Amino acid sequence: MITPLTRITSRAAYFPETNIDTDIIFPARYLLRLEREGLGECAFRDRRFTSEGAEIADFPLHRDGWRGAQAIVAGPGFGCGSSREHAVWALVDFGIRLVIAPDFGDIFAGNAVKNGLLVLRLPKEVCDDLGRKADEGAQFELDMQAQTLCVDGMKVCDLGLSEEVQQAFLNGWDETDVILNRDLPAIEAFESGHKLRQPWLFA
Repeated sequence: MITPLTRITSRAAYFPETNIDTDIIFPARYLLRLEREGLGECAFRDRRFTSEGAEIADFPLHRDGWRGAQAIVAGPGFGCGSSREHAVWALVDFGIRLVIAPDFGDIFAGNAVKNGLLVLRLPKEVCDDLGRKADEGAQFELDMQAQTLCVDGMKVCDLGLSEEVQQAFLNGWDETDVILNRDLPAIEAFESGHKLRQPWLFA
């Protein structure tokens, strides 16, 4: 289970750089860590801390008022590079549940929707404007039930998610949970039939 995503009311950190790849989001040296819990400490590790372990003060999520932000506005190509799912796990564990950008690495975007991270593609000019507002401390409001994104009370867009994806976010379902909630009767019917056809396998 993933923590359900129902509503976000938060400032957003602005990362205007193009092609922030998965190695920036989750450095490769941490890939041997397989548990999702605690991966947030690895997120943007080399951008957040010096090699001696000192905190880098001007990192966007270290600024006063932006610590604990749940949203990011990013430049084009966010999440490009290798296919490591750890990048999504680390962001979610760090507390990020929404990333807005003109486009994303395809595999990263696919991993995101299966792991409780909403990636929202908006035109570059809209992202640039939202980035400026994010830097000024605007409040980003995501309502998953209504499927809307507002900034400082003004509606930016509808999310346009399918009902299945919306329900996955609202209920905190990962990919396995989605399959079970959608196909459980068919799975149970297959299992029952299998036992009747080949009972010796279940003796």
